[in-house]
Amino acid sequence: MTKDNDQTKQPGEVEGPKPARHGLVALALTGVVAGMVGLSFAAVPLYEIFCQQTGYAGTPQRADAAPTKVSDRTVSVRFDANVMPDLPWRFEPEQNEMTVRIGASNLAFFKATNTSDKPIVGTAIFNVAPNSAAQYFNKIQCFCFTEQLLEPGETMEMPVTFFIDEEFLDNVSTKHIQDITLSYTFYRSDKGQGVAAAPTESKGKSGS
Repeated sequence: MTKDNDQTKQPGEVEGPKPARHGLVALALTGVVAGMVGLSFAAVPLYEIFCQQTGYAGTPQRADAAPTKVSDRTVSVRFDANVMPDLPWRFEPEQNEMTVRIGASNLAFFKATNTSDKPIVGTAIFNVAPNSAAQYFNKIQCFCFTEQLLEPGETMEMPVTFFIDEEFLDNVSTKHIQDITLSYTFYRSDKGQGVAAAPTESKGKSGS
């Protein structure tokens, strides 16, 4: 004798969809996608912070002041200057090389000239080679910390104050380094539009 209301699952019978479970899966996938988008936007600033803190990719460190202890050991620091093709500036170091003592504060100068007939804003990016020396190469003051505005034909002297930390001598991968290169590249940061000129007085209308 059979029962009409028998709910026992028969062999081979397929279960129906489970809306609640599917909803949870969709919600989880949405969360994963949102997280990936958020991480993509955060990747660049996080990478920059990582480079600044570790000297990775040849990024020098920033410091408030030089250490009080200065070593007798010296290294040669070479200076390299470049400009991007869309920036009509002439940019060069005032000295190509200098010998510095580890731990001592040093002052070097670069010079930039706007060769165009318009005011232009530029920003300098920088790195140190070899990369292993970057974590010990510290800048106290630098023109690269801010954007630079040059008027048409203007020439500006741009200083940088730096030192090499004494821990440079304790690292087996850097203590034998004799030459370090500090390199800058200026790029246009006004998106090619120039800088708005100051308003001029309007000329009076001529009489009729």
